[in-house]
Amino acid sequence: MSDLAWMGIAEAAALIRERRLSPVEYVEALYRRSDALDGDVHAYIHPTRELALRQAGEAAAEIAGGGYRGALHGIPYGLKDIIDCAGVPTTAHSRILAGNVAATDAAVTERLSAAGGVLMGKMATHEFALGGPSFDLPWPPPRNPWSLDHFTGGSSSGSAAAVAAGFLPAALGTDTGGSVRGPASLCGIVGMKPTYGRVSRRGVFPLAFSLDTVGPLTRSVEDNALLLSAIAGHDPGDPASSREPAPDLAADLRAGVRGLRIGLIRHFYADDMEAHPEVAGAVEEAAGVLARLGARVEPLELERLGLYAACSRTLITSEAYAVHERWLRERPGDYGASLRQRLLPGAFVRAVDYVHAVRLRRELVEQFESAMGAFDVAVTVSSMDPPPPIEDADEVARTYPRQARQPFNVLGVPALALPVGFTRSGLPLSMQIAGRAFDEATVYRAAHAYEQEAGWAARRPPIG
Repeated sequence: MSDLAWMGIAEAAALIRERRLSPVEYVEALYRRSDALDGDVHAYIHPTRELALRQAGEAAAEIAGGGYRGALHGIPYGLKDIIDCAGVPTTAHSRILAGNVAATDAAVTERLSAAGGVLMGKMATHEFALGGPSFDLPWPPPRNPWSLDHFTGGSSSGSAAAVAAGFLPAALGTDTGGSVRGPASLCGIVGMKPTYGRVSRRGVFPLAFSLDTVGPLTRSVEDNALLLSAIAGHDPGDPASSREPAPDLAADLRAGVRGLRIGLIRHFYADDMEAHPEVAGAVEEAAGVLARLGARVEPLELERLGLYAACSRTLITSEAYAVHERWLRERPGDYGASLRQRLLPGAFVRAVDYVHAVRLRRELVEQFESAMGAFDVAVTVSSMDPPPPIEDADEVARTYPRQARQPFNVLGVPALALPVGFTRSGLPLSMQIAGRAFDEATVYRAAHAYEQEAGWAARRPPIG
């Protein structure tokens, strides 16, 4: 069971294809682990055991008959509980949607089902992907497998905790202002926010229409590329869905970084905000590793981090309030206090402020595209601080906005968080690698080269 718990997609896929590992055996082993440990982690909000065992059995039978579909066939995964699966509850971790059962699959669920994936369950989240680690809801917030006293980050908190704890090899989250990369950073795994429009959001409860993305969380870069390849592609059911072709994003993973031009956005964490010394030191060391592997690493200057944050905050606050306005009027007491406090300011954002934010966003995109003419990818910090104690509300509130993920949501470009070490007390540290729009492949290439050289992906949390 221990070996299966830490097996990734690529390794398990080879064994499943060769019929040396049964998908049913795999699923049962992972459920035994989560049954034993999730009472402390709280990653699951709704396991789908019956569905998973049926899908695993169907996958085993199809593979035995020579019908192998590819790398996701028979692979267990989880869905953040704002992503629909027909016949399964979608609660968004909120009383508002308690008892809500999805009538149809989300587009990403359809794609993973077509690839032969096995849905293990719906994963806990911040309430409606925004509320923060709330203790006044029917379900407790997930805890960090590296230290159960610490915060997972948000909002795809259950998805990240489950992958980090060895409950799942992969899960999907959503990222509007950093909600895949944040928990990936604090839980010591890999999380990708794809280019806006790369992955359909049909069947995903919205937070902010102009920024929402769906992205994968895994323990390795290769697994992440495999999962994103499976869910990417045009969907006419999502008006923001791009027609850009979706390539095999794992094809060039092993090309290395020799000759790549990498821009180090140091001012985000040295001038605009001052990162914790262990975080800043780890990012600088990681940039040095990339340089030693043959990349050309040079400073990259963008607009101030605070300008991106203000633009993001205006867009999210306005759009999230529009989504929730009716429930806020009719059922305000059914929200957790954290989310209610985050939503209500949207009632007071002026239309002119929203318009200015939209215009500013276009200017920031143009500036980034111009600056990236000299670079293949950009590197910077993800979270400015290590994971804070989860029950220290003041410290969580202090560190929550101290991050550099929002710029890449505003810009709409791909950005990946991956581990770059650990604090002296054993908590994960992370950085981001961002790229040009629709160039996830080069982001993965740089990340894989670093990951293979640094070796952090082999380290396991002390849980279990």
